[in-house]
Amino acid sequence: ASRTLPSERDRKMTILLTPFMSCSAKIPIYALFAAAFFARGQALVMVGMYAMGIAVCVIVALILKTTGFRGNPVPFVMELPNYRFPSWKSVLLLMWDKAKDFLQRAFGVIFVATVIVWFLQTFDAHLNVVADSADSLLAAIGQLLAPLFRPLGFGTWQAAVALLTGLVAKEMVVSSLSMFYGFSLTASSGAVAAAMAGFTPLSAFSMLVFILLYVPCVAAVSTLFKELNSPKWAWFSIAWQLGCAYVVSLLVYQVGALFF
Repeated sequence: ASRTLPSERDRKMTILLTPFMSCSAKIPIYALFAAAFFARGQALVMVGMYAMGIAVCVIVALILKTTGFRGNPVPFVMELPNYRFPSWKSVLLLMWDKAKDFLQRAFGVIFVATVIVWFLQTFDAHLNVVADSADSLLAAIGQLLAPLFRPLGFGTWQAAVALLTGLVAKEMVVSSLSMFYGFSLTASSGAVAAAMAGFTPLSAFSMLVFILLYVPCVAAVSTLFKELNSPKWAWFSIAWQLGCAYVVSLLVYQVGALFF
């Protein structure tokens, strides 16, 4: 969508800000934590995630506007064509064109990332197939990363690994937590909360905030690199999102711990 913007300044800002908008793939994660830890405020948590994403996006936009993206915005004027009912041929051709573009550009990245996650989750350091995921290379990596998330309230290897798998697809966060904590996806909210006993409502909300703001899935990241046409800006976007997610989640947990 940013291709319609004539100003390169506005286009880059739009690309950098779009990942802060919560995508539909995160809804299962919000639903899982809201049902398990916020029985009396599930709707408020769900709406709060979207509201927080918008608020952070506005704040980041103001920061970018006054730092690296100074200048007056170009007025956005778009001439709309006459609307006509499309033919089946044009619809099918457009579907094929979009599907082919996805397969050529994004599918390769997703496939490679999925294979890497599968390998790390299946084998241990001696390349033996593991019966328990806790003995896998992925768990070992999670144990190394876990201390980084301890100030945020969820410093466990299971949470760290779930965030890593979420880079492939955000839906994988729920399935990873289910596998590592040993609860069924059809389990009741009480059973999920009991299985994830290391979490409190505050730490659960802190993790939701991090998931809301951190790097999107590899399909979005690959599109980011393609549209920005600059590895420097793409890596800046990734680092910026990680930094924002960490700082905001840290503030939520540390400030919340003073009152709860």
